[in-house]
Amino acid sequence: MSITTARTRALAITLLVSLTLTACFDSGNKRAVGTDPVATPTPPPTTPPTTPPVSEPNQAPTISGTPLTSAKTNQPYAFQPVASDPDGDKVTFKVYNKPAWATFDPATGKLAGTPSSSSTGKFSNITIVASDGTDSVQLKPFEITVASTATTGSATLSWQPPTENADGSPLTNLAGYVIRYGTRSDALTTELKISNPGITTAMIEDLAPATWYFTVSAYTSTGVESVPSAVGSKTVT
Repeated sequence: MSITTARTRALAITLLVSLTLTACFDSGNKRAVGTDPVATPTPPPTTPPTTPPVSEPNQAPTISGTPLTSAKTNQPYAFQPVASDPDGDKVTFKVYNKPAWATFDPATGKLAGTPSSSSTGKFSNITIVASDGTDSVQLKPFEITVASTATTGSATLSWQPPTENADGSPLTNLAGYVIRYGTRSDALTTELKISNPGITTAMIEDLAPATWYFTVSAYTSTGVESVPSAVGSKTVT
């Protein structure tokens, strides 16, 4: 091989190295010729913030009705209020100061019952409340007065005034009479005194339904009382 040829190879090697160095390094933002461009990252899409829905404020239920303020013993009583909710919520009920003779339905608000003969009197401050679970509303407190429906009767008594004492002597100081009566013949606990010997009849009023028993005794001005008459009776229905 000639010297000229050897130089040529050396130059070729030098150029090859030079080209290799040029291809491996970049200066600043410049890219080597023949290489693919570097892709710029695309930022992810931004989602606008979601506004939470605004809920409507709860509306209280309504309740109405006019309860009867009187009742009779042994007769049914009932009051049904009317209630609704503007939001369509379920309405339930409570009652305060409920009479002992009545029942109450928490699903409908109905107050009902039949007072017995021992339930007469005034039941005050009865309050019915309607609720939708959030808000409540109540009727104006009311009262119920229970009156007796028991019928009453009367009995008319008449007798002959005594004219002599037990020893057969004339009775000269008759002062009046004592009527005793009751619903048991052996327990005549009610007395009516008549301080006039000229009266020989009397009417006993306001007798409740029952069989009543009566006796009449005479008494003198000195307080001596005769043996009672035979027991009479009358049934009041």
